[in-house]
Amino acid sequence: LNPDTRRTGGMHYTSIENIHKVIDPLFFDALSAELEKIAAIPVDKTKKRRLDEFQDKLASLKFLDPACGSGNFLTETYISLRRLENKLLAIRHNDQIVMGFDNMNPIKVSISQFHGIEINDFAVTVAKTALWIAESQMMKETEDIVHMNLDFLPLKSYANIVEGNALTMPWENVVSKHELTYIMGNPPFVGYSLQSKLQKDDLLSIYVDENGKPYKTAGKIDYVSGWYFKASAFMLGTNIRAAFVSTNSITQGEQVAGVWGPIFNRFGIHIDFAHRTFIWDSEANLKAHVHCVIVGFSVAPNHNPKYIYSSERKAIADNINAYLIDAPSVFVDSRKKPLCVVPEMTTGNRPADGGHLIIEADDYEEFLSKEPGAAKYIKKLVGSVEFINNKDRYCLWLVDASPNELRKMPEVMKRIEACKNDRESSPDAGRRKLALKPALFRETNNPDTYIVVPAVSSERRRYIPMGFLDKETIATNLVITIPDAKLFHFGILTSNVHMAWVRAVCGR
Repeated sequence: LNPDTRRTGGMHYTSIENIHKVIDPLFFDALSAELEKIAAIPVDKTKKRRLDEFQDKLASLKFLDPACGSGNFLTETYISLRRLENKLLAIRHNDQIVMGFDNMNPIKVSISQFHGIEINDFAVTVAKTALWIAESQMMKETEDIVHMNLDFLPLKSYANIVEGNALTMPWENVVSKHELTYIMGNPPFVGYSLQSKLQKDDLLSIYVDENGKPYKTAGKIDYVSGWYFKASAFMLGTNIRAAFVSTNSITQGEQVAGVWGPIFNRFGIHIDFAHRTFIWDSEANLKAHVHCVIVGFSVAPNHNPKYIYSSERKAIADNINAYLIDAPSVFVDSRKKPLCVVPEMTTGNRPADGGHLIIEADDYEEFLSKEPGAAKYIKKLVGSVEFINNKDRYCLWLVDASPNELRKMPEVMKRIEACKNDRESSPDAGRRKLALKPALFRETNNPDTYIVVPAVSSERRRYIPMGFLDKETIATNLVITIPDAKLFHFGILTSNVHMAWVRAVCGR
């Protein structure tokens, strides 16, 4: 696919290593361990029966990838199951346990056990072809084990890949929920600010309460959330288990309550295992530079240990909450007021000026030489980049300038006129209204003293850089400000305890 199509569709190719991060804890580890136990049984009728039962079990499993793309998950899962089946056949062969062939066919696992939904028609064709190729390849591996020529076996299996929008079509039309065993995949990664109108409509049609009304947070969650909601609803009354790869944003900050609150409360899901944030590796030429999580979840009782995977470690958890922490399932909702008596945080001043009221460091001396009278109206300007890197930037802060004074400064008037024109030509009605006050930022908050907190900082920092500024520096909307805060508040905010809280519940 071309890069634009991949980006707007939120499509990212999955490496085999990452596929196994999903399917191994979901089912494959348990199946492998079960076969190992059977292999250790002495050769007798019990072993033959157990091998027969295990092979029938493999053949009974049904899988759905409701965003299957070119079929990576389905193909790798099929290959993994067939290799497990081949291992079983090798045990039979080595132990000289007679196989009860059906039409001389020792193979029971079939690609007809695998179902997929994909919106891109070409990808549907690729996925079907990939499964057929995998079926042929695995047959060759089986021939080497049973020492039989299986070429005469016709490829009757049907690849159940359906073209369509997985969020608007009933999954029951693809596979019965009472036959399905596992749901898995890598649904599209599209942040809420990047979604098309159709994608937003999809979410609003999925994230609805019992009365069919969209949840109030449905417009501010990532596109992948729709698959979690639909899978949770589909699993009700079944033993289906699911696991999806997602961008880590749905397990951080205000999205957690919006994405997971309705799912936990409506469907009673629980998280069975989770991979905490890891960098997404891809085999595609154009790498997908995203940070991902994997969440395994179900509504059926889970008697197995719950695991949280982090880097190369895994830890047993009593409960995995939506922040992917071993802790009670609570949700930190967005609040408009602090819980206690403290100064309120607010955003800085949004210029909304087209850059015309801002003076870059390189232009500062030249501007002052042309307009020395403007010096008293120039203040330092600070956003996240300027604060963290101590970069100089300036702005015209004309809150107290009278019209008469402004008219005496032609260079300033040029900038005011340019700002006016920029605002008047905006498609946004609110911004056009600002053209009535072209000499001012959209907000004009300038407290005597305040704590400044960058809205964006590096994930590699253990502590978020913060500092005190005064009225001679104007904060932009790219930082958060706390007017009239004291040293006590600064100490709390920069403490290791508060940073632990930030890492746990804030958007990173």
